[in-house]
Order: sequence, then C-alpha cells, then structure tokens
Amino acid sequence: MRRFNLRAGGLSMLALAAAVPLLAATPAAAQQSPVPFDAERGVFSFATGLERALPAVVQVTTLGQSEGPSSGENEPRPVSSGSGAIIDAREGIVVTNNHVVEGGRKFTVDMTDGRIFDATLIGTDKATDLAVLKIEATGLSQIEVVNSDSLRTGDLAFAVGYPLGLDQTLTMGVISGLGRSGMGDRIEDYIQTDAAVNSGNSGGPLLDSRGRLIGINTSILSGGGGGNDGIAFAVPSRILMYVVAQLRESGEVKRGTTGVILGSLNPERSRDFGLGIVRGAVIEDIAPGSSAERGGLRRGDVITRIQNRSVSNAGTVGATVGMAAPGTQVEVVYLRDGREGRTTVTVEAPGERAVVAGADTVIARGAAVRLAGEGLQVFAVEGGSVAAAADLQAGDMIRSVDGQAITDLTALAQAMDGTGERTLSVARGEETVAIRLP
Repeated sequence: MRRFNLRAGGLSMLALAAAVPLLAATPAAAQQSPVPFDAERGVFSFATGLERALPAVVQVTTLGQSEGPSSGENEPRPVSSGSGAIIDAREGIVVTNNHVVEGGRKFTVDMTDGRIFDATLIGTDKATDLAVLKIEATGLSQIEVVNSDSLRTGDLAFAVGYPLGLDQTLTMGVISGLGRSGMGDRIEDYIQTDAAVNSGNSGGPLLDSRGRLIGINTSILSGGGGGNDGIAFAVPSRILMYVVAQLRESGEVKRGTTGVILGSLNPERSRDFGLGIVRGAVIEDIAPGSSAERGGLRRGDVITRIQNRSVSNAGTVGATVGMAAPGTQVEVVYLRDGREGRTTVTVEAPGERAVVAGADTVIARGAAVRLAGEGLQVFAVEGGSVAAAADLQAGDMIRSVDGQAITDLTALAQAMDGTGERTLSVARGEETVAIRLP
C-alpha cells in the first residue's frame, strides 16, 4: 500500500446502528430500515450483496530476480504482495495496482477457493497506478462494475483485500470525499473513504453496499505512525474502466490533450491572483497552435469547471481530458482577471512532436521549461506524461542533456527533439539528479 503519511479508519456496525432509529426485529419494521434485514437470522446485514463479489477478490504476489543462489538455483522470489479484482471472468482479467507489480518478473494470483495461477502482465499505467493481469482459468467469478459518477459523499463503502498477511478481509466505512488529489503528478480524481485500508489492500476493490465495484484501493494517508488513520484513496471506476480498456487493447494508455500545462491553485497563488477561491487549475503554459490556444485560453487563466464538473485541482482537468476521445468538445469555465469566461476546446490526440518551442517556453515530453535567474527551470510537469513518470519535478534546474551543457531554450529544444532516450542532469536543491526520459 502506497503511503503518503497515509491511512484509514472503519465505521463499525455499532456506530451505524446508533445512527439508525431503533427498530423491532420484525419483517415489517425491517422493511422500513435503510439497512438490509436478514429475516431468517433476525439480523441486519449487507452479506447477501457483498458475498457475490468476494470470490472475485484475489491475492496478487509479485516475484522478482533472486539476489543469490538458493539451493543451487536462482529462481524468482516474492518481492511484494497485494490484492486484485477479477472484472472479466471469461477472459481471466484481473485489475490491481501498478505499484504491486512494478519491477516484477513473475506474478501469481491466489483464489479464495485455494487455487493459484500464474498470471501474465497485460499492461500498466503509472499515472493512475493501475495494472492489468490475465490468468487462464475456469470457474471464475467477476465483480459487477458501477459508474463511480453516481457516488455521493456519505454512501457506505466496503474495502476488500489481503492486509498485513491476513486472509481475505472486509472492512466498512463511508465515502468521505470525491475528486481528491495531492499524491503527486498523476491523473488524480480519487475517491476518499474511511473504510480500513492497510498494507496488502493495494489493488483490492472498493465496493458499494450492493457489492458492486466503485474503485480500486491505491493509497492511504497516515499521521506518521504507519497505521490506519481513516483516510484512504481509491481510483474511481470511471477512470479504471477507461484505462483497463486501453491496456487490454494496446498494452498502453494514450491520453488526449488540449495543449495546456496545468498547476493546482493553492491559497498562496490565490492571493497572488487576487481571487477568493482556493480550488481550480492554473494554466502555466499553452503549446503554440494547440486547441487550447485556438479556444482563447491564456497563461494565468484559472479553470474552475470542465464538462460541468467542478475543478478541484489540475488532476481533475487531467482526468477529464485524458479520458476523452480525440475530437471531443470540452466545455471550460475559467477566471481571468477576476472575471468569468467560457470556451470550448477540442481534445486532440497526443502530439507526435517531442518538443514544442514557444517564445519564452519549451515544452518537452510533458515538462514546461523557461529561463530563470540561474538557468533553465522546470516550472510545470503534466500529470501522466513521460516527464512525470521519470520523476522530473517542478523547480528542477536543467544543467545538461546527454552530457552536453545546456544554457538556453534553443539549445534545449534542439537537444530534446527527435526520438530516443535522453538523460538529463538536473539540480534539485543541494543535489544533482540524473533523469532518464524515454
């Protein structure tokens, strides 16, 4: 389970019962209760809906290269373990987290009925922390998937997985928030829940009260002790199914673009802009000739709504545009000098050019670079881009490309143009870091 000083605390049945008016344990009274009633056993329970999903929740083990001989052999050995969900029983498709399988050489999937299968990695997407595995098996179950756009804060949520070395475990909570971000330069639009999630839950499903998949658990936020503090995040099914479809089709995810490089609005920047809001996405730069430029957007505009959805941060825009097919018309509401504006931009296929050079900015592989007092500074990194995947960060100062010192934008554009890997030497604080961009 990825931690960002991260965690989650569960809502007990006792607490739920206290919030529901006390009802006599009769069928007539139970029908008026918001909690399903099992008349045969005389108890309130969500088991009927959830039990249909549990056989499709699996344990995923990743094996890597052994560092030394073992009994004269050098076989892969377990390096990480997590959870997964079968979403297509006929084809044996299992969804889990990228960080569960990252660096693996071999993968196995353990079923609740005791069977274990070798799995083939179909593809991964680091920007959403998702991975797709395939197993060859019969008699599989699958989880019904529901559109996460129907969720509301306060809905019940159930996390299922294999935490802390335990067998399959179910925990309950509520949807604590929607559209969450803050995990880094990724395609972020997370579901937040307080259902207990711990190490080993990564890649497991987040279910609604009917046992339908609404998200894949990916990370927790903890206060420093490493345990569960009641804050966990899941990739919503709306994003999940789009990513899985592309990975199954081509093994990679190709996201649409409008040509903008975005940053998230925060209180400090809001004060600089003279705004009375702290939620939105700031346009840091625009690629010359892009659909965003043709739509009239400018550097410094603050996007507040996209496709009639409130924009919490840059991740909201990235998730919306990145999942739209080329040619899609996207409605954008923005603020400029304190006044609201509206425009429509067309989602374009990812550009084939590695570099776009403007008058005072170069955009290369998802990183926007400009001249600063000390040289060439990265001032924005597009979520889900090659630069983001390579851990290039805003604030990095580029010193050289492939060993050649670079001091101006023209030289940078020339050095980054074309295909093939580039190695950047960047100054990050007091350190010098090597960044490899494929």
